[in-house]
Amino acid sequence: MTDLLHSVREGRVLRLTLNRPEKRNALDAALCRALVDTLEAAEHEAAVGAILLAANGKAFCAGMDLSEIGQVGDTSEINKVHERLFTAGARLTKPIVAAVHGPAIGGGTGLVANCHIVVAGSEATFGLTEIRLGLWPFLIYRPVTAALGERRTLELALTGRVFGAAEAREMLLVHEVAGDPLARATEIAAAVAEFSPMAIRSGLQFVREVRDVDSARAVEVAQAVRNEVFAGADFKEGIRAFHEKRRPRWPSISKA
Repeated sequence: MTDLLHSVREGRVLRLTLNRPEKRNALDAALCRALVDTLEAAEHEAAVGAILLAANGKAFCAGMDLSEIGQVGDTSEINKVHERLFTAGARLTKPIVAAVHGPAIGGGTGLVANCHIVVAGSEATFGLTEIRLGLWPFLIYRPVTAALGERRTLELALTGRVFGAAEAREMLLVHEVAGDPLARATEIAAAVAEFSPMAIRSGLQFVREVRDVDSARAVEVAQAVRNEVFAGADFKEGIRAFHEKRRPRWPSISKA
């Protein structure tokens, strides 16, 4: 845990809370590093089945911290951190569930696009507003495009418009709008965390490997991954539990 990022494990859910409320949780270099390091460490923790991303204060995330722009001499290191952060959802095999309230603008929208499941409050707002500053959303264009498609992302990047939770749900940037997004996201994360870690890991690896490949290659990958899952102890336990009408006791969780 750091002052900028609170981290606590609740059962099999690792809850990460952005904690720069006085800066509307703007992403400075230190917060980006803390997020990346914690997410990547969780990837190797067997006791973590899902990650819940939330925020303190009135905003989820106001985007990149503009006060740092131009103050960093050699930008190569922080550029690598940004690349790791905004590809986390595509790279990692632990499900990330977001609870979004208030503004999630610019880099905040990029964080949301990186999450596998997103629950937003009705007052939440989103947007790629970089164009208003004479900039382009270079860092987050790929993850947002992966979530929304290129035509929609291009429209948002060119107009810089801010849109609400209902429209975000129509776009599938948000999966659910809830009166209490944190409570609902916590419920979802806890449920997901109890499923087979092997099935989730294999599934997310499959999604990553078949992205941008032709159909023939996708079939090959699907067959290979499916055979691996079929041979695994978790699938065998799932079948036994189904026939015995009980909850599965996943072997890959018992090893945690």
